[in-house]
Amino acid sequence: MKKYIAEFIGTAVLVVFGCGSAVAANTLVANNGAEIPLALSTLLIAFAFGLSIVAMAYSIGNVSGCHINPAVSFGMLVAGKMTVKDFAGYVAAQFLGGIAGAGLLVAFFGSNESLGQNGYAEASALGTSMPVAFLIEVVLTFVFVLLILGVTSKTENASVAGLVIGLTLTLIHILGIPFTGTSVNPARSFGPALLVGGTALAQVWLFIVAPLVGGGIAALVHRYVLTTEE
Repeated sequence: MKKYIAEFIGTAVLVVFGCGSAVAANTLVANNGAEIPLALSTLLIAFAFGLSIVAMAYSIGNVSGCHINPAVSFGMLVAGKMTVKDFAGYVAAQFLGGIAGAGLLVAFFGSNESLGQNGYAEASALGTSMPVAFLIEVVLTFVFVLLILGVTSKTENASVAGLVIGLTLTLIHILGIPFTGTSVNPARSFGPALLVGGTALAQVWLFIVAPLVGGGIAALVHRYVLTTEE
C-alpha cells in the first residue's frame, strides 16, 4: 500500500508544480499585460516539470520507483519489470493523484478555466493536427520511457537516475509544449482535463492512448533489442 500512496503523492506533486507553473505564467502575462518571450515561458514550464520529477525521484523513489506516470508503469509491465497487480495499483493511484493535483490547482487559482491541460488543433499553440499530435506524443513518450528503462537497468546508476530522468523530461517538454503542451503522461493529462471539461476532456483520449503506445514500443525495444542480458 505504501508504494501506491507514494505514486499518488508523486503524481499530485507533478501536476501541482508542473501544470501549476504553466497556469501561473499564463495568468501573470494575462493580468499584467507583460510580454514574455515564448521560448522563455517554455523553458520555465519545462524545468518545472523536470525538477518536479527530480524532487519526487529522491523523495519516493526508494518506495515505489517514482513512476508517477501510467506510460512508465506500462513500459515496466511490458518489459517484464512489474506485475499486473502492481501495474493496476500504480495506475489507479496515479490517476487519482492527477485528479487531486488538479483539484488543488482549482483551489489555488480559484478557477478551473485553465489547469495546464493538453490539446491539439485549436487547443494547441501551433494548431497541431490530431495525427501529428498523436505522433509527437508517441515519439516523446518512447524516448522518455526508453531512457528510464535504460538508466534504471543498472544499479550503479541509482544515485543519478532521478537527475537524468528529470533533465530528460525537461528536454522533452522544451520540444513538445508548443505542439501539445506535452503530456507523455496519461494521469498528468486526465486530472486537469476532467476538471476543465469541454474541449480538454474531449481530446484527452489522445493523451492517454499515445503515451501508452509510446511506452509500450519503448519497452519492446529495450527488452528485445537493447538489453545486454543473455
